Amino acid sequence: GRMWAYTVGFTVLPHVGGFLGWFFNRKEIPGWYEKLKKPSWCPPRRVFPVAWTMLYTGMGYASYLVWNELGGCSSKAIVPLGLYGAQLALNWAWPPLFFGARNLNM
Repeated sequence: GRMWAYTVGFTVLPHVGGFLGWFFNRKEIPGWYEKLKKPSWCPPRRVFPVAWTMLYTGMGYASYLVWNELGGCSSKAIVPLGLYGAQLALNWAWPPLFFGARNLNM
């Protein structure tokens, strides 16, 4: 029944912050970021959306598997899902800080 909704919800959730990070910083990427001196091994810009889509999908689906295996939001799930939530929040906070502040020391 409703398990597909949970699967989709958990899998899509990481993309929300990723999309918002891109949306609010999309003007900084072609201007400021492209002018930075980058190492020769830095991948081309078109690789990033593909890589982040795969990463966010994998993280979201893995969080669903943990939630499902540990019986939802049970006491067993608090630590792993809490750690996941914390790293996801840091992951979402990084682009606005990096692009918004234009601070390479972050």
